[in-house]
Amino acid sequence: MVTSLIVFAVPGLVFAVWRVLHRAPVDAGHAGAVAWHGGRFRNVADTRAGSLRAVMREFWVNRGIRRKPRTALPVAPVRADVLGGPASQALRVTWLGHSTALIEIDGLRLLTDPVLSERASPLPFAGPKRFTPPALTVAQLPPVDAVLLSHDHFDHLDRDTIRALFGKVERFYTPLGVGRRLIAWGLEAARVVELDWWQEASFGPLTLVATPAQHFSGRGLRDGNSTLWASWCVLGANERLFFSGDTGMHEGFAQIGERHGPFDLTLIECGAYNELWPDVHMQPEQSIAAHRLVRGGTMMPVHWGTFDLAMHRWDEPAERIRALAAEQGVRLVQPRPGETVAPDSVLQSAWWRAFEIDAVPELSTRTGQELAA
Repeated sequence: MVTSLIVFAVPGLVFAVWRVLHRAPVDAGHAGAVAWHGGRFRNVADTRAGSLRAVMREFWVNRGIRRKPRTALPVAPVRADVLGGPASQALRVTWLGHSTALIEIDGLRLLTDPVLSERASPLPFAGPKRFTPPALTVAQLPPVDAVLLSHDHFDHLDRDTIRALFGKVERFYTPLGVGRRLIAWGLEAARVVELDWWQEASFGPLTLVATPAQHFSGRGLRDGNSTLWASWCVLGANERLFFSGDTGMHEGFAQIGERHGPFDLTLIECGAYNELWPDVHMQPEQSIAAHRLVRGGTMMPVHWGTFDLAMHRWDEPAERIRALAAEQGVRLVQPRPGETVAPDSVLQSAWWRAFEIDAVPELSTRTGQELAA
């Protein structure tokens, strides 16, 4: 998809050279997989994306919008009981930034979409650079029992982070095809579990379910949609968590809620949206709707506040979701990177406003023009 190349700002020639140097295997076929059709994975519904010309024009028209904070955002110190000792039996989540979260439930630790490198890019000198440091480095992480991966885009699957985790993680759960990339990077195949949509896997006291999402995949010029994308349900003995991964609004949310809800806590994507790619990322209004459809209790927005991946102001997702949750009576938590929350946590203050001189009050709707610098 052209938008992915624009977002990563990597010239085609350089990307092609990188692809030759870092070839990742692509499965020749996944016959029988729910979303496998005509040699590629496909969404249930048709998805739209703007042309290369339209995307470039949007970037130019919105060049005045501040897509990064004036200064790098600090992170909160991670609690000592999260870093040391046994994992919590009760559900709690520590946000490490973007879509990376450390989940504790039933005495196990799970890590979602670990990206702890400086850039979400195939190249160390180009592509989206963090404006918020990760709350923890790989070396600082406590032992992790399993990693959950939603798809293979660079801001969700980072080669350096994954390889550094090989010695800290017992098992890696991925959608179809993504696990092969990990094996190509040196991970033993026995430690990888690939699942299709609606497939389940038992992991200790937990049941992990790969559920539908509406997105796309690919890390090179010719491997688009050769691997699957998914959301995840983490079903514990007494509590349940839903992680949306990257997704647009789709009918599967209601099915997920019916089959596996209600969820005590949801981690829902809430950033990198634009009208030029309306079907593969959600606007905040849709994020709230998705939380309701899966029968979520408390909602924690993710996929914001770390990388510049779209044309909206950097803090717009947090402001819009906060106002919408208040209007609709949705229980929301908005931790700083490094903070730990539980389903019964209270709403945190709008901490991000301290890093903007012209911070604005909460509004139910804020257009790109109102959010311009």
